[in-house]
Amino acid sequence: MSRIVVDPAPGETQLTLLGVRRWPVWEKGVSTFPWEYFEDETSYIVAGHAIVTPEGGAAVEIGAGDLVRFESGLICKWQIIEPIRKHYRFG
Repeated sequence: MSRIVVDPAPGETQLTLLGVRRWPVWEKGVSTFPWEYFEDETSYIVAGHAIVTPEGGAAVEIGAGDLVRFESGLICKWQIIEPIRKHYRFG
């Protein structure tokens, strides 16, 4: 099972119920960097495009409009192709 789960088309009702627009915002320009998740994170990608490659796993593309869940313990490499802006929450 993937440690990155992408919902490419969450409905507005789902986003509202989750309170996505009240979550903090994270932005990053075009870059490549390693990352490790120490707790579960759910993110809603507002803008941009990235490829996230889990250690020992297949690359996952994410972009604007995707709701993405990153599992705690995930070690990965982020490659941001277009500047990313996302809402996120831990837990």
